Amino acid sequence: MRIGIVTETYPPEINGVALTVHSLAAGLASLGHSVEVIRPRQPQPFVDEPGTLPVETRGAALPRYPGLRFGLPAGRMLRRRWSRLRPDAIYVATEGPLGWSAMRAAQQLDLPVATGFHTRFDTYAAHYGVGFLTEAVRGYLRRFHNRGGATLVPTEALRRELNDMGVANARILRRAVDTRQFHPQHRDPALRLQWGAEGHAPVMLYVGRIAAEKNLDLAVRSFRALQQQVPEARYVWVGDGPARAALQEAHPDFIFAGMQRGEALARHVASADLFVFPSLSETFGNVILESLAAGVPVVAYREGAAREHMTDGHNGYVIEPDNEPRFIEAAITLGSNPSLIRHMGRAAQASVAALSPDAVIRDFESLLMQLAEEKRHVPPAAAAHA
Repeated sequence: MRIGIVTETYPPEINGVALTVHSLAAGLASLGHSVEVIRPRQPQPFVDEPGTLPVETRGAALPRYPGLRFGLPAGRMLRRRWSRLRPDAIYVATEGPLGWSAMRAAQQLDLPVATGFHTRFDTYAAHYGVGFLTEAVRGYLRRFHNRGGATLVPTEALRRELNDMGVANARILRRAVDTRQFHPQHRDPALRLQWGAEGHAPVMLYVGRIAAEKNLDLAVRSFRALQQQVPEARYVWVGDGPARAALQEAHPDFIFAGMQRGEALARHVASADLFVFPSLSETFGNVILESLAAGVPVVAYREGAAREHMTDGHNGYVIEPDNEPRFIEAAITLGSNPSLIRHMGRAAQASVAALSPDAVIRDFESLLMQLAEEKRHVPPAAAAHA
């Protein structure tokens, strides 16, 4: 198959959407498909896998997010390109200006399209003081995704949410984790010493975008409560974002490791003792799977990956949304008990050991093939009025 993937974020950017889309593109290419990745031009080079062809478009910097860009509309270029080299299927991973123009171009050429729902932009508005825009953003997302033949989501709970929001075509595409990259064997005593963590001193970890929508205040309060019980505890932050500078200034004892990739990221995750994830704005939360695979138990709200892959009291603690006292209590209970950390850590690794990235790629391939086959059997006039 010739497959077009349209995305406004992609490596070398580091975020859950970029890494997920890259995994899908590389996986399809490894199966022998011809994959075009339409994405904004990045200042830093990125070497694509064999079988993956980058098609770079104009983009602009995303305000308040260092290193992130969004794509400008490219409908005319895409119509010309796809008329000449017609794809069998299109996957539009992001809902920005580039994604919207790609959706329109695909519809005009009667190409089968799937979309990805990766980010709850409708919930972000309140975190940035524009909560009055929530319904407008939700309406935009509904119109965008209903234009496609399928909207891919990682969980049944999110599929139901989108259905309630008026997105009628949501289908589940599960997530997986690379259990070779994220593994307890990458725990690094020397790195822990750099953090000032000696002996059984617990290291709490945060990995992700350091931004208001991640509920960072609860993360900080959880650590301070643990620190009252275990003064030698350390807090390591991996990532970057608009809230980092203020957080670093307010908490000089926190350890900010910046953006980490590949083996370095694996060492940072495996060298921690507990991962506390207070976000309520995720569609999934890949970092939860990565922590579990590395043998690091998790404290998280019952959303996304935690709902799907965690059992309360087994591989971490799963807290009902907005129960902040229980969330903080769980962080203290886990962080102050070295034997519990070890016990839950073993259970954490075992709980995701069977997840297979290869199976996810096969499911993605099958879904795109199905959309292409359905399109071939729909007369153009019927498709135009669908």
